[in-house]
Amino acid sequence: MAIYAIGDIQGCFEPLQRLLDKVRFDPTRDHLWIAGDLVNRGPQSLEVLRFLKGLQHRAISVLGNHDLHLLAVHYAGQKSKRNDTLSEILSAPDRDELLDWLRHQPLLHLDEARNWCMSHAGIPPLWGVRKARRLAQEVEAEIQGEEPQRFFSQMYGNRPQRWDKTLRGIDRQRMIVNYLTRMRFIDPTGALDLVSKEGLDTAPCGYQPWFSHPQRKAADCRLLFGHWAALEGKVDTPNVYALDTGCVWGGKLTALRLDDEKFFRVPAQPKKKS
Repeated sequence: MAIYAIGDIQGCFEPLQRLLDKVRFDPTRDHLWIAGDLVNRGPQSLEVLRFLKGLQHRAISVLGNHDLHLLAVHYAGQKSKRNDTLSEILSAPDRDELLDWLRHQPLLHLDEARNWCMSHAGIPPLWGVRKARRLAQEVEAEIQGEEPQRFFSQMYGNRPQRWDKTLRGIDRQRMIVNYLTRMRFIDPTGALDLVSKEGLDTAPCGYQPWFSHPQRKAADCRLLFGHWAALEGKVDTPNVYALDTGCVWGGKLTALRLDDEKFFRVPAQPKKKS
């Protein structure tokens, strides 16, 4: 049995199939961990959801910001954005089953026995992995509950800007979600910059990448994350593995085999035969 962690798919179903062929994925033995953003911007989001749902317990995906956006559109009537490619899912005959499966995926997946943790954007420096898992479960209870629209109707927003253990209600939930699904740059107090999206040299004054903080409490656990395509998978911090290599933007789709930490990549477009 092998476990493959895969970066942001974002509807790129055909590259996903080529990547699984490359690693010789066996759906009767192997497992997939997906770092979130299964859908949107790419051309085949519906096919991605159907395929991963069909793998049942062989596939785990953490929720990414694009996945949460899809759920908010469906459950709370939030408006689609100009560049969304979600209409095929929203009009599919199996829409309800697919989105119910999606909302029951975790915000954070922790395998303590193997010492691996995965969330879409990472873990803020002020949290260890167990605390991050516990806080993620608070929001998962809302998303997976009988009234998910209550959370999704209020999910969007950049406030509060930093964590405070006294936060309650939607402010607390939104802060947890923004850390786990939108974070890139953060300051020493835990405040997020949710505007800058490019490479490491674009950090605002006083901010740095979340994984660069010297007192990061989750440093002893091996962390998998996606979300930050501009990194191109290049992170020098020990125990931190960037999986988003921008497939939907014409880059590559990346898998990491956890057993031996070997990377596999395929280009967004297959090579043309000469």
